[in-house]
Amino acid sequence: MKKTWAQELLAFYKNLQPPQQLPNNIEWLYPQQHKEVMQLVKRFFDKYYADKEPRRLFLGINPGRFGAGVTGVNFTAPKQLKEECGIDHNLKMQSELSAEFIYDMINAYGGPDTFYNDYFIGAVCPLGFIKDGININYYDDKQLQVAVTPFIMESINQLLQLNFKRDKCFCIGGEKNFKFLNKLNQQEQWFEEVVPLPHPRFILQYRRKQKEEYIQLYLQALSA
Repeated sequence: MKKTWAQELLAFYKNLQPPQQLPNNIEWLYPQQHKEVMQLVKRFFDKYYADKEPRRLFLGINPGRFGAGVTGVNFTAPKQLKEECGIDHNLKMQSELSAEFIYDMINAYGGPDTFYNDYFIGAVCPLGFIKDGININYYDDKQLQVAVTPFIMESINQLLQLNFKRDKCFCIGGEKNFKFLNKLNQQEQWFEEVVPLPHPRFILQYRRKQKEEYIQLYLQALSA
């Protein structure tokens, strides 16, 4: 019997096998290995993914400390998990810019129920990285990128065992993330097209006055 998205996604995060050693004193950010986080992740998946219908995929860069690094849910900080998704918790009620923009976009789309019925938001690298106590992206350190590329490819291949539509993938995160994912996609032929979208943090830090225009840019990409 075919499993639901919730069951498949839980298994995906439980069974990740990242390489143990990372270069240059970089450490993994792997919140899903904590029982309390996985309980929240399960509640999120059970709420929005208790079905088997096809969806399209968003891929961000990698989780950060204040969003998925705390909740285990991509682009969802504790504030959004409770106030937007209605999932109560005992985490510190912090937010982050990326989550704020994504949920403004999700609400413009029709709200979490409607959005998550059509999409899943993952990340090129499903786990994050910490160096000297701060976030680092997989592409910020060339040795790191080389070290984790096999894990990234394996993870995307595993994720695509789920019932994703393969006509397009939406890549969140600016030029570097898009170039890396698009190059892998040309090699692996995962999707017919990778659609680049600007990073929410960049939008709210440097283009906040144009936020509504960027929300429309996202929505237009989804409806194209």
